[in-house]
Amino acid sequence: MQINCLIVDDEPVARSIIRNYCAHLPFLNIIGECGNAFDAKAFLSTHRTDLVFLDINMPVLSGTSFLNTLKDPPLVIFTTAYQEYALNAFDLAACDYLLKPFSLERFIIAVDKAKERLQQPARAIADKKIIQDYFFVRSDGKVYKIDHNDCLYAEAQGNYTKIVTPGTTILTKMSFTTFTGLLPAEIFIRTHRSFIVNKSRIDRLEGNRVFIGQSEVPIAANYRNSFLQALGL
Repeated sequence: MQINCLIVDDEPVARSIIRNYCAHLPFLNIIGECGNAFDAKAFLSTHRTDLVFLDINMPVLSGTSFLNTLKDPPLVIFTTAYQEYALNAFDLAACDYLLKPFSLERFIIAVDKAKERLQQPARAIADKKIIQDYFFVRSDGKVYKIDHNDCLYAEAQGNYTKIVTPGTTILTKMSFTTFTGLLPAEIFIRTHRSFIVNKSRIDRLEGNRVFIGQSEVPIAANYRNSFLQALGL
């Protein structure tokens, strides 16, 4: 299989090292290189990309912040000289985290992880549908099991996610991107960069608001069309 790759790093030498490493693996097809997050965002909007080698410590917008701006991100292997970013990187469901300077052997291990994910997406989705109609989250030293049907909506709050159920509200130290990855797309719909709702629990729509019980959730202009389409409207 061919894997379309994008290299994003503000240092030309770092991009060159990754480019040379990729040359050893014929199935890696480098389709672009970017020196900052803004160029990378524009590139991803027009090119089908399977895998991004993404530096974290970049000017203006870091790699992790950039990834949070993507609605449907490709697989990511983070590259950085700073070990302290590792926890946040894995919180964003990265395939792997390469600490500079990394060897060709370590690079190949990371790429193999990404390749395995790309080769088995259908099975992963099937397993999720068949086995899981619930998810687990941690909060205040406890682990909660939440059925999909009981999750009314969720809201991003910085590095945390607020989960609202009929009986309680749970604040979990999980990024919104990671949390939404736990949810089936056929049930949960984004209405806003910071909100996702359970469409089976929607009571009504009024203007740019969704009403679920006593709660109101905003509908952002750039999500409105896709949200209505998901509802069949």
